[in-house]
Formats: sequence, structure tokens, C-alpha cells
Amino acid sequence: MQTQTQINSPVGLAPRNGDRENVARTMSSREIAELVGVVVQTTERGPTANHAVHGALAGHIQSVIARLHPQIRVFGDFMYAAEQSDDIREAAEEVVFRLVQTRSPRMTAAKREKLEYVVKGVMRRYQYMHQGGQSTNADPMASPEKFRSWLYAEMGCRLESCAWARDWEPFVQRAFECCEDLDRMALSPIAAVIYDMKEVA
Repeated sequence: MQTQTQINSPVGLAPRNGDRENVARTMSSREIAELVGVVVQTTERGPTANHAVHGALAGHIQSVIARLHPQIRVFGDFMYAAEQSDDIREAAEEVVFRLVQTRSPRMTAAKREKLEYVVKGVMRRYQYMHQGGQSTNADPMASPEKFRSWLYAEMGCRLESCAWARDWEPFVQRAFECCEDLDRMALSPIAAVIYDMKEVA
């Protein structure tokens, strides 16, 4: 896993023109994730024209995924890969944690250690809310009380309730924003490929 790498604007991810960028913005993550699903789905149908189109789209999407910045790709795997693993989750957690750190003011070592657990918790929330690209699930730990209780029960991390809005809420919000940015950077190139294929068709 690479350590401190600039990932705010990785090379090769920007759409080439305004139309493609607009498609990336307007397609929902559910629509894109459904199309990404063709990469991992199998079919028993014969070699029909529809099957050929399906295969061509899958090939193009696989090619785009292979060219993603490694840190963005691992976040995309964390969100949308059919098969999950601890290695993928831990690598994605490291990416988000480091990005949150780069966007945060300096902090003590003790706070940084707790921040790592906060980021892991936010990522679980974000993944659940956008599960399979649906983006329809409510945040299961929207209240600070539920989030603090979950962090302690699941990870043994105790966060004080006093001054939550000052001490931790900004970090929670920042972690969500980092997840959203990485998610968008993972899906936008795929949306651009889909746009190009629609134009050709």
C-alpha cells in the first residue's frame, strides 16, 4: 500500500469534455454500479447480439477499472466488488484515513489514533448507505450517541460526548466527504466510458 500519495486529483480520471462530465454527474451510483456488475456476472445464454454487447461493455469497464489510480481502485473494490476481503477493507480504510488527515488540522497522537477508528466507522456507515450502488439506505448511526456506542462495542474506542460538535463532528463530516470524493472519482471514468459507447451506438 502506498503511503502519502496525493489523491485529490489523480492523473487520468478527468472526463475529456463537458458532456461526459455531465453524464458522470447525472447518472446515479446505482445505475453505474449496475453496469459495473456486468464485469463479475456470468450468463448461460448463447452468443447473441445482446450477449456480444454485454461482453463488449464489460471489457471496456474492466479496462477502465484497471487504469484507475490504485488508491481509488481499492476504494471502488471496497464499495462495489462482488467478493470482499479484509485486505481490501483495510487498504481502503488506510486510503480514506490518510486523505482525512491531509484535510485536517494537526492533532495529537492520541486523537489521531481515535480518528482512525472514526474513519473506519464512517466507512461502514457509507458502505451500508450506498450498498450495491443503491444509495437508498438510511444512515444507521446518524446520531452521535449511536455512533459512539457502536465504536465502543465494535472497536473498543471510547469517545467523550462532551464537546462532540467541536471535537469529532467535523472529522465525521470530513470522512464522509472523502468517501464521496473517492466514490465519485471511481465511478466517473466508468460513466464516461458508458457515455462514449452510447454515442457510438
